[in-house]
Amino acid sequence: MVGIGFRKEFAEEMLATTVLHPDFIEAAPENWIDVGGFWGRLLDEALEKYPLYLHGLSLSVGSPDKIDMKFLRKVKKFIKDNKAVLYSEHLSFSKCDNAHLYDLLPIPFTNEAVKHVSGRIREVQDFLEQKITIEIVSYYSPVAAEMSELEFINSVVTESGCNLLLDVNNIYVNGFNHNYDPYSFLDNLLLDKVSYIHMAGHKKVSDDLIIDTHGEAIINPVYQLFDHAIKKLNRTVPVLLERDFNIPELSDLAMEMSALRKILSDNAK
Repeated sequence: MVGIGFRKEFAEEMLATTVLHPDFIEAAPENWIDVGGFWGRLLDEALEKYPLYLHGLSLSVGSPDKIDMKFLRKVKKFIKDNKAVLYSEHLSFSKCDNAHLYDLLPIPFTNEAVKHVSGRIREVQDFLEQKITIEIVSYYSPVAAEMSELEFINSVVTESGCNLLLDVNNIYVNGFNHNYDPYSFLDNLLLDKVSYIHMAGHKKVSDDLIIDTHGEAIINPVYQLFDHAIKKLNRTVPVLLERDFNIPELSDLAMEMSALRKILSDNAK
């Protein structure tokens, strides 16, 4: 299955044409909770056609603050009301002292952070009465690391009991920026915990830095890493094409989705 992010920039066009044929749509609950009027009707129309996957932006599992239960109650209701298949979030922090930072900042790779984050994820899962899926994020500078990124991720997944969102582009970006082999990194993840995959583009800004933008087309090396991931998984996992800005023609998005489907199909033979 290959889905697309339900972006307001092209949602109306997508529903009015047959250019895109996603198997599901993804939405950030923060952008749609309590939304009515034109956009609420448009979401309802989309949900008549497509299953909904949720990908949150502001749960901030790495924050020192307590979990925002008022927000989480809204998320739980939104999941139930819209029969969302899955709720995912980021292994990062995005707020502190109730100040929203509007970015996904890295969590220190430490034993203390593993315990803190794992406890918060368990708290969220207990409240929602379901597992959540946590995304490996891109980052540009490690913070007070006591262990490797790989050890940190595997430890959090093990201790929290959550599932893993495998963002293949993020692994490629991190491998490039931090000088490690993304194939080896991927091979040593707890792949049995992967329940969802993201694919996206990035931008190379210098010889030693690339930025995870979600605003460019997927490049061949990321497709190749995706192909490797599917071979290693050896099972069907839903895949999302992310495009958050610099939106191209829907036909261009359709071609990227077709490329992802071909890799999935080739590996299913």
